[in-house]
Amino acid sequence: MKQRDMNRDWIATARTLSEALPYLQRYDGAIVVIKFGGHAMGDDTAMETFARDVVLMRQVGVNPVIVHGGGPMINEMLAKLAIKSDFVGGKRVTDAATMEVVEMVLSGRVNKRIVQAINAQGGRAVGLSGKDANLVTCTPADPALGLVGTPSKIDPRLLHTLFQDDAIPVIAPLGAGESGETFNINGDTMAGAIAAALRADRLLLLTDVDGVRDASGRVVTELTADQIRRMTAEGVIAGGMIPKTETALAAIEGGVRAVVIIDGRAPNATLLELFTDHGAGSMIRAE
Repeated sequence: MKQRDMNRDWIATARTLSEALPYLQRYDGAIVVIKFGGHAMGDDTAMETFARDVVLMRQVGVNPVIVHGGGPMINEMLAKLAIKSDFVGGKRVTDAATMEVVEMVLSGRVNKRIVQAINAQGGRAVGLSGKDANLVTCTPADPALGLVGTPSKIDPRLLHTLFQDDAIPVIAPLGAGESGETFNINGDTMAGAIAAALRADRLLLLTDVDGVRDASGRVVTELTADQIRRMTAEGVIAGGMIPKTETALAAIEGGVRAVVIIDGRAPNATLLELFTDHGAGSMIRAE
């Protein structure tokens, strides 16, 4: 590379760092909960990029917490084991046999793959489930669905201990019932509950769409809770976006400063949201 080209690249980098500096300072010590799922989980390159971004966050003073899903991997393992699933209202019934597979896949294969990816990028990730240290206590979400739970109590003390040790928690969406039974929890719901318990600065919901769209199909970059409720009532927000916006509203009511729905397929989506002026996806605030 010629010297003038090197100088040009250095100047561009310096400008980028200069522009990012206020954002780096703003998030120093902040807690950012990230729901990781969708396409990025099954793509090696996307996983590597995500892991690198998370490690960079920790290096600049952010405390990231990863909550992951794993539905496709669960479906794959159930099929391999010839375990048939029953559905009620389009939702899988989680019986005892299914729960064994769910826990094996989420706490094992999926969780440790994310931990390994982060550690390979120089981070110090620790794999957990909501059952560890009584992190998440559950009640049944719907008795007809079996061992599917809703978080009723979050004890975040272990997470604060990990922050102090410069570690990155990676949490599988499982919790324990009052009687010791294991519950499967929707990943978005789990992330929202943990973000609220931590009074997180941001909850980032990574998905396979680029945000909340208005009636004309354009992505809305900033919304209030009242706008979300109105758009849902009008049918503008529908289908799979409803659970995500419901999670966002619950998290904000629980004390999270803002929730952002982001396309996890976009390279460096989390960094763009935190450390640039234009952000990424749709941000939802209380007001």
